[in-house]
Amino acid sequence: MAPRVVSMEADGGSRGNPGPAGYGAVVRDPETGEVLAERSESLGTATNNVAEYQGLIAGLTAAAELGAAEVDVRMDSKLVVEQMCGRWQIKHPGLRPLAAQAAALVGRFTAVRFSWIPREQNRHADALANAAMDAAAGRPSATAAPARPATTTPAAPIIGSDPATAPASWEPRPTFTATRLILVRHGETAYTEQRRYSGRGDVPLSDRGRAQARATGTRVAELAPSVAAVLSSPLSRCTATAASIAEALGGDVPVRTEDDLIECDFGQWEGRTFAEVRQQWPGEMDAWLASPRIAPPDGESFTQVAERAHRVISGLLTAYPGETVVVVSHVSPIKLMLRDALAAGDGFLHRLFLDAAGISVLDMWPDGGVAVRTVNDTAHLATLD
Repeated sequence: MAPRVVSMEADGGSRGNPGPAGYGAVVRDPETGEVLAERSESLGTATNNVAEYQGLIAGLTAAAELGAAEVDVRMDSKLVVEQMCGRWQIKHPGLRPLAAQAAALVGRFTAVRFSWIPREQNRHADALANAAMDAAAGRPSATAAPARPATTTPAAPIIGSDPATAPASWEPRPTFTATRLILVRHGETAYTEQRRYSGRGDVPLSDRGRAQARATGTRVAELAPSVAAVLSSPLSRCTATAASIAEALGGDVPVRTEDDLIECDFGQWEGRTFAEVRQQWPGEMDAWLASPRIAPPDGESFTQVAERAHRVISGLLTAYPGETVVVVSHVSPIKLMLRDALAAGDGFLHRLFLDAAGISVLDMWPDGGVAVRTVNDTAHLATLD
């Protein structure tokens, strides 16, 4: 049976930077510490950063081959961790294709979490990387190799070595353009006003909700005169909001429904207030608030919703690179998109409030960079109060 969650440690380096380079990666069972896979490879001449990214790519590939759904990545490279989390820009053009390759692999998992660790906590991957560097230098390894033999796989092409030592065919990559996602929560419904759980039930917009949708359309048209697509949850409160936005954009952009944008299934809590749920399902409510993996009775967990939201974003980045897309959805999918974009913890889901017809804006680059421009903008609704 494939492990659902694995931990992965990776490292890479070179003797001289650039110089003889290699990487190492280890995939483990996080509960037992058992080594599930090892990867190491000599890379010829490359820089430290290139080798570190190659180690990350090899480790993620091994985790995918094992069938893992979630990966906890641990590296002692502050640069790689911060860049993959979107907190640091990738300024060196030679690293951007490697970061994009790693980001594509991240997209194959339900969740990938990055954390920095001190080098002494990364000894296994470090030993594999040093043995590979010694091999690249053509001498016996000066570093004690791990007890179990490493499984080697062909390395991905060494893209982006230092220009001073790279092959003549190397040339800087162009600067990428971000794909902009304008995330819109639908306008108000009767359930919104009454603070009731509104999941799969097709509750229509109220009169105020329709006015909010028109105001939101005007605001989106101001933010993005050129929009490549408008995607919507199939529920009518979203399609009506999306139709108002498309009309404000001139009617040239059709609304396309996407099933993965539908709201969380709240099961037996559908149509009830928080107080009612707390009174009737106190234990289930506590468990649900404590973990995104817990679903309401007969409902859907936030982890399952996150899988859907991740598929949507991955598809949009592939289909509309460098363009602007409007996404009309519900509280849960939008919160999960923002959680991941901000690299926030799960507690974020119950602390962020999203108003009806609120607008959030994300910029996402193919090299893994993310910029959250706006969260829950409601200034366009002020005249409706």
